[in-house]
Amino acid sequence: LSPKISAEKNRKSLSFFSHCLMDNVHKRDDVQASENMSAPPLPPKYVMLNETNGLRPPPQRRNPPRYPSYQDRSSSGNCCLKCICFCYCCLFFLIIAFSIAGYVIYATFKIDIPKYRIEEFKVEAFNVLPDLSLNTEINVIVRAENPSDLISLQYEKGSSVTMNYIDKTICSGKVSEFYQGYKSIKRINIPLQGKTEFSSEFQESLAEDKKQGKIPLLIVVKAPIIVELGRIPLKEVVINVNISMIVDSLEKDKKIGIISSSYKYGLL
Repeated sequence: LSPKISAEKNRKSLSFFSHCLMDNVHKRDDVQASENMSAPPLPPKYVMLNETNGLRPPPQRRNPPRYPSYQDRSSSGNCCLKCICFCYCCLFFLIIAFSIAGYVIYATFKIDIPKYRIEEFKVEAFNVLPDLSLNTEINVIVRAENPSDLISLQYEKGSSVTMNYIDKTICSGKVSEFYQGYKSIKRINIPLQGKTEFSSEFQESLAEDKKQGKIPLLIVVKAPIIVELGRIPLKEVVINVNISMIVDSLEKDKKIGIISSSYKYGLL
């Protein structure tokens, strides 16, 4: 064969081969295109979870704890401070209201403290026993005056009356229960009895005071009383009366003279 014929054959073979190769490429592209059209699209790697796309977060997820901000803490502190201020204001106004009410009641009804005075002092026994103890029996009559117009007094159980000489109790007793109306005067008989160690110091002091005719005594009265406004009970108080007095004698069956006396009142 001549070189011209062989070149022509080679060109035709090369053209046929390239044509076959292009057909294979187009067929492969057609197959891939048909596969892509028939297969569903793949989901993306990252998807936002929301209500629009129908995807929800798992039901048992962990929520990180929420820490209060500085503004929340300051608002809660302000609320507590306001509550404390409100309570103090209410307490202050209540104190003022009760003070005003007490003053109005005192000014309207003229509440006066009861007055007490010893009217009679009688010695029934004042002698030394064989066991060197001093036996004392004294009757004291006390005048109790209630000067109030609308306040009445109910004397209750639990009262006590003591008579002391040089810091020693020589006899004691109690006030009996009774009712005292407003604007009234009661005379209360209080029997006192007791035994005291008759020491040498006590004997010397008593002998000296008898010689001078001035025997100092201290009578302490404590009595629970229910204060009533008209017939309405208000409050139970314990009235305390300290009576410092000087008598001229402590002899039996002899009228005892009270040289001086002073009264101090208080409420417990």
